[in-house]
Amino acid sequence: MSTFKAKDGTQIYYKDWGSGKPVLFSHGWPLDGDMWDSQMNFLAERGYRAIAFDRRGFGRSDQPWEGYNYDTFASDINDLITHLDLQDVTLVGFSMGGGDVTRYIGTYGTARVAGLALLGAVTPIFGKTDDHPQGVDKSVFDGIKDGLRKDRAQFISDFATPFFGLNAGQTVSEGTLTQTLNIALLASLKGTLDCVTAFSETDFRGDVAKVDVPTLVIHGSNDQIVPFEATGKLSAELIPGAELKVYDNAPHGFAVTHQDQLNNDLLAFLQKL
Repeated sequence: MSTFKAKDGTQIYYKDWGSGKPVLFSHGWPLDGDMWDSQMNFLAERGYRAIAFDRRGFGRSDQPWEGYNYDTFASDINDLITHLDLQDVTLVGFSMGGGDVTRYIGTYGTARVAGLALLGAVTPIFGKTDDHPQGVDKSVFDGIKDGLRKDRAQFISDFATPFFGLNAGQTVSEGTLTQTLNIALLASLKGTLDCVTAFSETDFRGDVAKVDVPTLVIHGSNDQIVPFEATGKLSAELIPGAELKVYDNAPHGFAVTHQDQLNNDLLAFLQKL
């Protein structure tokens, strides 16, 4: 397997398909790099180098006890970019992955970065705070952690309904539901729990303010997990010149339900860079 060693010694798995201008994908919770297979294959077939990694604690990467915070996630991305010596890379982050690619820019700058795509991302801030009252209440995240501790497999199986909008007219195959559960159950329970804390309590507004590359923001109008009005809408407003695409009635998991639309929109964005 292709792996690199992060600064703290954690071995992190990645896949590297195709050749050409690089595109680096950061996955959502509680998934791994395999969520990007359609996008990676599509872009690699069209002359791009598509790279995705399994976040520490998930998929085929090591499962350390500590390190599930955004400074470490950004450091891991920096280690991967350095390991592969990527230049002019476009960073694509979905959901919690939007946070780590944005924290990467906030910490390490954009010398190696050509563009940024935030897909259903938790940026600029996800949880409810005094100065972000439209955020999601802490009780929701506490409920997620309680559900994971009680019966992770069933909780994640049930989570697919709002994630894919199955309660709002969307349909996905039984195979997709099975794959999603299988991927999620590969992860460390500790990492799965700690990431809920990380993505619900981290404020990325300072990082978003440092984004100075062309940016594409895509969000579903019916995202029941990461509400558009409290996240994607604000990111698009805060990043100068950001291009915003709102998929009508799309759920959080639009990489599956709107696969072809997303693939074509990513390609069009890359072709402009």
